[in-house]
Amino acid sequence: MAATVDCLVELGWSGTTTTVVARRAGVSRGAQLHHYPTREELVLAAVAHLGAARFAEARERAAALPDGPGRTAAVLDMLAALHTGPLFRAMLELWVAARTDDALRAAVVPLEAEVGRETHRLTVELLGADESRPGVRAAVQQTLDLVRGLGVSGLLSDATGGREERRRRHLLADWARHLDTRLEA
Repeated sequence: MAATVDCLVELGWSGTTTTVVARRAGVSRGAQLHHYPTREELVLAAVAHLGAARFAEARERAAALPDGPGRTAAVLDMLAALHTGPLFRAMLELWVAARTDDALRAAVVPLEAEVGRETHRLTVELLGADESRPGVRAAVQQTLDLVRGLGVSGLLSDATGGREERRRRHLLADWARHLDTRLEA
């Protein structure tokens, strides 16, 4: 599973073949094909498996988040980390490939919907957000859109050094103040 995601991140969708993944994982092509007959099945299983592991890790990290002042900023930092790592980059590769591949799109859309729902649930839980209050659900969704957008913008600009990281931290700190106000209103 890790070898598949690594290939997606390093080689993109077009370079991630079952042969390359089997070689990188150190398994025979026959063993790989026995479990995952197609590239699509292999890649989707890998992303789903690692996504579940990533959410479990996020829930463990959540236990160490501060209570009170600073919690919102810490939650945003954690969400930003979820949207800048290898799993996010692998998902982006799938999104782009699925745009023009109907069969892949049919498989990616439900997977992405589940990841989106789980990320939303986790965010609501960590922020202690009451979505029955006016504007709170929209604020949570805006938060997720912001961290996803920062993850996408970082794909090309992170190579330019610490500027992008400083920019991201500044934006997240500003949004944390805004979000605290929205959640408390």
